[in-house]
Amino acid sequence: MSAVLKLKLTQVGNSVGTTFTKEALARLKVDKGDTLFLTESPDGYRLTPYDPEFEGQMDAARRIMRKRRNALRELAK
Repeated sequence: MSAVLKLKLTQVGNSVGTTFTKEALARLKVDKGDTLFLTESPDGYRLTPYDPEFEGQMDAARRIMRKRRNALRELAK
C-alpha cells in the first residue's frame, strides 16, 4: 500500500504553494530548485520530476535508433 501525504496549500506572494517533507522529496528524488511536472492522468493528476515531453522525444529517438542501428554503428567507427 502506498503512503498518503496530506499537503496544505498556503499563500506565497500572489501565488499558492505547498511544502514537502524531507521524506517526500527523497521519494521524488528532488531538492530545492528542481522542477516538478503536474500531468493529467486517468485517475486525477500525477506529480513527477520527469518531463513527459522529454520522454516522448526519447521514445522517438529509441525507435529511430532501432530502425537505423546498422547506419549508427557505421557512423560510430
